[in-house]
Amino acid sequence: MCMKQRFEPKSEFSRNILTLMTGTIIAQAIPIAISPILTRIYRPEDFGLYAIYVAIITMLVPVVSGRYEFAIMLPKKDEDAINIFALGILITAFMTALFTILVVVLNDVIVSWLNNQEIGFWLYFIPVSVFFVGCFNLLTHFNNRCKNYTDIKNSLMLKSITTAVVQLLVGLIKQGVTGLLSGQILSQAMANMQLLKNITKDKALLSKISILKVVELAKRYKDFPKFSIGAILANKLSFQLTNIIISSVYSVTTLGFYSLVQRILGIPSSLIGNSIGRVFFQKAAIEKQQTGKVINTFQTTAKILILIGVPFFGLLFFTVENLFALVFGEPWRIAGEYAKIIIPFFFVQFVISTLSSVDTIMEKQNMDLLFNIVVLLVSLVVILTSSGFSFKMFLMNWTVSLTTIYTIYGYVLLKMAKGQI
Repeated sequence: MCMKQRFEPKSEFSRNILTLMTGTIIAQAIPIAISPILTRIYRPEDFGLYAIYVAIITMLVPVVSGRYEFAIMLPKKDEDAINIFALGILITAFMTALFTILVVVLNDVIVSWLNNQEIGFWLYFIPVSVFFVGCFNLLTHFNNRCKNYTDIKNSLMLKSITTAVVQLLVGLIKQGVTGLLSGQILSQAMANMQLLKNITKDKALLSKISILKVVELAKRYKDFPKFSIGAILANKLSFQLTNIIISSVYSVTTLGFYSLVQRILGIPSSLIGNSIGRVFFQKAAIEKQQTGKVINTFQTTAKILILIGVPFFGLLFFTVENLFALVFGEPWRIAGEYAKIIIPFFFVQFVISTLSSVDTIMEKQNMDLLFNIVVLLVSLVVILTSSGFSFKMFLMNWTVSLTTIYTIYGYVLLKMAKGQI
């Protein structure tokens, strides 16, 4: 069996977090280390185009596997888990084929809508990226179930190293966004190969895959595509659609500056939040099976996140403008000014997003859907009401609105963890 049907000792919980954090720290240290080089190799416009590409992928990935990757952790039997994994792969392959057809047929329309001719060629690579990311999500969740944290760590490191090498080498040889995008695609493929070996070597478990079982489990966990797809789509749209609109309303250069802000402020979530979140999901799922609640794991994890987040984001708030200018070059100081405005939101998001799998574990995906619809609607309202304002004013309005919503949802998650919703 992959999962131990008992509570893990706190020391094991800490060790698992440390294992993932070690790999994640190294994985994130590499792009941080090369960022000052990248900002001198690539133009803000290149980062803007890269941000558009990533925004499109991020909006498509939520539907590519039907969100069934989150159901992999829930069954008691590994036989059920591997069939859910197979279901996710089948859906991912089908959706990738569909996206390919749409890109070929609608390429000119999409280019016109985005008002960017250069993106046209790279649109053909989007189905490939979506497929790789969809598979990576499924593989990560299955390896998380089996507590293969060392392999997850290694895959993150491999992905980061591949990205860095490709982006640097290609960037030095060829101008434009080619290096940024090719690094993203190749690194995802390499990471998938690292995680796939744990599944392919277990022939006995693979033999348990059957069409009947796949169909049965698709029906059993139908709430994941029913509610979770809408929830995550609303979530990604609220952020990535904002990025696309920024490039249209302001400029692709402004988006380039802002994309670096998102990349740097997102480091704590990538570096620490994701690692803690994966272990939290695994441990909270066991607590739910045994007690029907997840409050103990929730409170412990929330304290860890706050103790980490307060000093990091607090120090960053007072130093970020000069830090951006020093590290990335004086032309990037404007990005530091943007960063200072939205730091409060990134702190709250760091805590709440890491704990948000509570709604999945408690099978309250309808609450997740409602929350993310509210986030999307508020984001759109802020965009519309900020029309004609400066970009800094838009960021202020956006930060206040979303920080408030995320704080409220944190309280809702606490009630869920207690079994009161």
